[in-house]
Amino acid sequence: MTDKKYSYKLLKTQGRAKRAHMETVHGTVETPVFMNVATAAAIKGGLSAGDLRSIDTQIMLCNTYHMHVRTGDKVVKELGGLHAFTKWDRPILTDSGGFQVFSLADLRKIKEEGVTFHSHVDGAIIFMGPEQSMQIQSNLGSTIAMAFDECPPALAERDYVQKSVERTTRWLIRSKAEIERLSHLEDTVNRRQLLFGINQGAIYHDIRIEHAKAISELDLDGYAVGGLAVGETHEQMYGVLDDVVPYLPQDKPTYLMGVGTPENILEGVKRGIDFFDCVYPSRNGRHGNLYTNMGTVRIRNARYEKDTRPIDVTCGCPVCRAGYSRAYIRHLLKAGEALGLRMCVMHNLYFYNHLMQEIRDSLDAGTFDSYMQDKLGALACGGEESGS
Repeated sequence: MTDKKYSYKLLKTQGRAKRAHMETVHGTVETPVFMNVATAAAIKGGLSAGDLRSIDTQIMLCNTYHMHVRTGDKVVKELGGLHAFTKWDRPILTDSGGFQVFSLADLRKIKEEGVTFHSHVDGAIIFMGPEQSMQIQSNLGSTIAMAFDECPPALAERDYVQKSVERTTRWLIRSKAEIERLSHLEDTVNRRQLLFGINQGAIYHDIRIEHAKAISELDLDGYAVGGLAVGETHEQMYGVLDDVVPYLPQDKPTYLMGVGTPENILEGVKRGIDFFDCVYPSRNGRHGNLYTNMGTVRIRNARYEKDTRPIDVTCGCPVCRAGYSRAYIRHLLKAGEALGLRMCVMHNLYFYNHLMQEIRDSLDAGTFDSYMQDKLGALACGGEESGS
């Protein structure tokens, strides 16, 4: 690292797809990348920082809102920030808390200053605006902080979306000013914390494009496309990306928030996305729905009661390498044993991380288009229906 906060080097392109190398204060990120979601500084399913390293995780994502209400960002700061707290020594991205404020809080009041709402934990009244979100994320000391924004419903009325986006732009300017102020304080955990701005606009392409142009002028460290996968169809989401991503700087990382399935990721990479996150692999794993190279295995099904094969014979995750059988993992889930959840989540996260490695390899080789078609065909096989 030089004295710069970070470096982002575009290595290759294939169409709009990007292959890049990013150096941060907490280490290297090879993109495209999937960020493993540790909402409250832990992966649901019992995986530690060491486990994440063992399955080739590059970035962990933690949630600003949840860390603020439990255990408290000020406590985390006293303990050295998220990296020291979790023993994770690689990059961490914290989201702004905006999505949770607008999705979890039943009672909220939006003003220009920010949002007043009730905590979903104990009902306490909380105020959060751009400055408060940046202060919380600064206390957490993440590698990448997300600007505070409003995430309007994908199918909201146009007039509401237009006003919301204009306010989000004003909040972004305030977020940038606050993170710059915090970076000069002596007691700041990470004085080289990066800031990503968020493009909003629901499914109104013209609003999205104008917003992308406006935030690109702010010369931020990276840019996200937010407010998707919240009610619109996949075709609508891809249409937004087709139109909006070209208006975001190609020489900066681009992040598609909260997306998605393996198919969504492939389509996103094709359209120029670098960063992805989603709770799907861990959530589906806890429910016994396991990703394989030939579709999904629903491990709770009776057909696996005596199946001695690993989840996926082609998989290199610690669970499959150790030879734990489908029959045993099914038993653990049926018996309510936490070990079953842990194994399933570990397998699914490895699958996602390895999917991203395959994507990077194909971009390096200039074969992404053919790789994508082959992968989509394999994923469409349906897993159990094909006899896996």
